[in-house]
Amino acid sequence: MKVQHVMTKDARCCRPEDDLAAAARLLWTGDCGVLPIVVGEGRRVVGMLTDRDVCMAAWTQGRPLSEIPVEVAMAQEVVTCRADDDVSEVLDRLRTRHVRRLPVVDDAGQLLGIISLVDIARGAERPGSSCTLADVAATLVAISATPPEWGS
Repeated sequence: MKVQHVMTKDARCCRPEDDLAAAARLLWTGDCGVLPIVVGEGRRVVGMLTDRDVCMAAWTQGRPLSEIPVEVAMAQEVVTCRADDDVSEVLDRLRTRHVRRLPVVDDAGQLLGIISLVDIARGAERPGSSCTLADVAATLVAISATPPEWGS
């Protein structure tokens, strides 16, 4: 099964210069836990922002979200995938990086959509799928485990 068959194509996103209040509003109204951060007309992905990142920035910065730019809280190391990648490859990346979602990009790094563990689980239920719900469950367990390098 390829990413393009299960990904969410209309992913919400924001820009590094946007404030965290606007980002939080997008997260809330879109009922999503992460936003790709993009630059330029082509929407090249340069970061990721989770709802947890917003909360931690609010706590550590001690300022209103409207005064904190997204670039302060976003993760700048972004792991991506391509629309023609096999979902099994994506599951490996999710496990390795301990994340639940990846932005889907083209060859220029421009945002095409997002794929989540939930998208993959829904796809695993389809006849002829190359991954199973057991694969998805194993990935969730791996993501949720504390990596040895993070300590206990």
